[in-house]
Amino acid sequence: MSDDLRDLYQEVILDHGKRPRNFRQIDNASHHAHGHNPLCGDQLVVYLALDEAGVVQDVSFVGKGCAISTASASLMTEILKGKSEAQAKRLFELFHAMCTGEDSPSAEGLEDEMERLEVLSGVREFPSRVKCATLAWHTVTAAMAGQDQISTED
Repeated sequence: MSDDLRDLYQEVILDHGKRPRNFRQIDNASHHAHGHNPLCGDQLVVYLALDEAGVVQDVSFVGKGCAISTASASLMTEILKGKSEAQAKRLFELFHAMCTGEDSPSAEGLEDEMERLEVLSGVREFPSRVKCATLAWHTVTAAMAGQDQISTED
């Protein structure tokens, strides 16, 4: 990765970390879950408003965490709006594979979303940071499954 690209990625992470998007509680949330990363203390609650067809009408989060955790949650909330539950779960699988360096399933139809998430791909070089980047995604998946809470240690 070039230094210019690394600098751009760092700027995006810092921007979302300092000024997270959708940082609020949704009053009419149909689903929510609390996520915790005991390794570094990150904690958040993800709120979802799904319509009757299972499409994300609104998604938000509140909590405290490191810049990577907050930036990941912020980007996730922007990307998931308008997505079906199946698309959201597929994005989680793709994102998790990207962060861990595992073989990735096909991103067909979600290439733009994965390109936006590429800013967090550097965490794969720091295994302890993977849990920071994926906490919000684990939590939104738990919320969709009707779980109240999840930990990155589960």
